Amino acid sequence: MTRLTKRTIDTLKPDRRRDTFLWDGELRGFGVRVKPSGTKTFIIQYRNVEGRTRRCVIGQYGVLTVEQARDLAQKKLAAVIDGADPSAERHAIRQGLTVTALCDWYLTEAEAGRLIGRNRRPIKASSLSGDRSRIALHIKPLIGNRVVSQLKLADIERLQGDIAAGRTAKARKVGRGGQTAGGIGVAARAISTLRSLLNHARRLGLIEVSPATGVRIMASQKLKRYLSAGEIRHLGKVMTQMEREGEHPTGLAAIRVMLLTGFRRMEVLAMRKEWVQPDDNLVRFPDTKSGPQMRVAGDAAMTCLEEQAMRSHAPFVFPADWGDGHFIGIVRVFDRVCKRAGLDEVTPHTLRHSFASMAAAQGFSELTISGLLGHAPRGVTQRYVHLDTALIIAADQVAAEIARLLEGGELRSVREIKQARTLATLRAVA
Repeated sequence: MTRLTKRTIDTLKPDRRRDTFLWDGELRGFGVRVKPSGTKTFIIQYRNVEGRTRRCVIGQYGVLTVEQARDLAQKKLAAVIDGADPSAERHAIRQGLTVTALCDWYLTEAEAGRLIGRNRRPIKASSLSGDRSRIALHIKPLIGNRVVSQLKLADIERLQGDIAAGRTAKARKVGRGGQTAGGIGVAARAISTLRSLLNHARRLGLIEVSPATGVRIMASQKLKRYLSAGEIRHLGKVMTQMEREGEHPTGLAAIRVMLLTGFRRMEVLAMRKEWVQPDDNLVRFPDTKSGPQMRVAGDAAMTCLEEQAMRSHAPFVFPADWGDGHFIGIVRVFDRVCKRAGLDEVTPHTLRHSFASMAAAQGFSELTISGLLGHAPRGVTQRYVHLDTALIIAADQVAAEIARLLEGGELRSVREIKQARTLATLRAVA
């Protein structure tokens, strides 16, 4: 056998009946295979630790030069001495779990309730809906065919950059929906979903390591919009006028309750009458974004809820116009109100931010505000909220200030607020 060179390989002729081989005379196990089609491929042949003969393709002749192939062959054959099996590794990569397959596994297991989320409970259907959308619109189109074991941290962060730059964004189709957005916020949520499902797969033994470990999620630069005291006063005036003109009363009542309580949109709309306990200033939610909770509400909010509940015999405080469900038209009503009031970049969630902002302006602590919004740490306010008189006083004072603004009044001074808080505390203790 002689040393493989470009000249010797060029002179090789294919056999139409079978593969033919030519082995290098200097590097044992290094050779070239000629297919009946005439394709020439560099290979190595070796025995693995079990004593079995294996062959592994290095690359195609013409793509690799002879010397490039020789260098690669030398490295792989040296690794064999240390116990490596290049052929088995290559086969494992080809048969390895792809990102698409892993995403499908995650959705199937999560839908069946077999994956436990951050709160040590099965992943919620609402969370899973968002995950499914991000997987279909961003993750699968960009890296769905990639083998998970071959992904690196740099690949995950590159994916995040591509989504943020709008690589998966698509124009809105005719009619409602149909828009796939890009941007930093979308990219951050997509990578959070991918990191979460990779961690589930690692924990349950489907993959050895998660390529997303250590990934840095992009921070959103979007500021939280909230209504100022003047905007709340103007909103109340507009809502009163639109109510006289025949605007949907259930929608307007839901807007008031969201602003007076800081509750989430679906917490208000799906609220059942039996959950409301006016005597204790409580609403008992069997399930929220953070699990079952008892949330406090001020007297102004409770009055609004009681009045709304008396308007129908439906099980929901805010019933649908027809059928047995709850009201769902809040976004359309709110859009009409904001347009009439001239409020820009305002959504129903802005009302929640406005409640928190009003609580902060009255000097309540971050922990108290977290309790009012249902963000309190486990075991502090959410579990013993019925014992926390201070939290009820806070909810009552914030709701009272917002109600005063909605009715056209002026915001009280800090001194007046402190005096009212002291008086309320003395009454509660007595």
